[in-house]
Amino acid sequence: MDSRVLTHPSLQRLPHIAHGFFTRKGGTSEGIYASLNCGPGSNDTPAHVVENRRRAMDRLGLSGEALVTASQVHGTHVHFVTELPDPKMSIEADGLVTKTAGLAIGILTADCAPVLLADPDRGIVGAAHAGWRGAKAGVLEAVLAEMVDRGAKRTRIQAVIGPCIRQKSYEVAPDFPEPFLAEAPGNTQFFQKMPTGRFLFDLGAYVEARLRAAGVAEPARIDADTYDEPDRFFSYRRATHKGEPDYGRFLAAIAILNGA
Repeated sequence: MDSRVLTHPSLQRLPHIAHGFFTRKGGTSEGIYASLNCGPGSNDTPAHVVENRRRAMDRLGLSGEALVTASQVHGTHVHFVTELPDPKMSIEADGLVTKTAGLAIGILTADCAPVLLADPDRGIVGAAHAGWRGAKAGVLEAVLAEMVDRGAKRTRIQAVIGPCIRQKSYEVAPDFPEPFLAEAPGNTQFFQKMPTGRFLFDLGAYVEARLRAAGVAEPARIDADTYDEPDRFFSYRRATHKGEPDYGRFLAAIAILNGA
């Protein structure tokens, strides 16, 4: 098994689809960014980030220029990608969808949940950046709606939730659950109360529940904790707790291969 990238069988078996949840291993960056930091928004050496992204695309069988990512703002906007954007232009979005073969769409995370989606029969793929704000606001539903608008069938869409911060590592304030419970009393299942009155939040389970409610029959999850596995993953929360000035971002990407 390649420790540099994680895949899931539910997407791996799909014809003409390549995907990967890349770890922090196998790159060129140094220090707090070591080593496969794929985030242009970090303060890492830009040339290292470019090379890291090229290496990630090489493992998907694509050219280094084939990757499209966005400036993520924890919102619900979805951008439909038809070609490589002008490098001088910034795409502000938390969801990407494409049906263009040979292009990879990617999500950058460091505790939030990256979600990759595909309808191989219609040749449409999607990617969502699902932190708690975006997931609660509806970014997953927005990506699914865009895929359906572009010809996908909701009942055939496969979705995989990648590595994110797990419940045991995600302590939140006493009032954090309130808007979730106002949304649906059943959301209490995603919170574990601590003796201090604070809670532990299960982001991955919440994202999975939102996908199921939106019509994805069997969303899958990769069992990993970004906070608790510093050798494999970047973590915003861990970097904050350690007093580090910045943090790396790892990449989740999906593509329709040429010839599909």
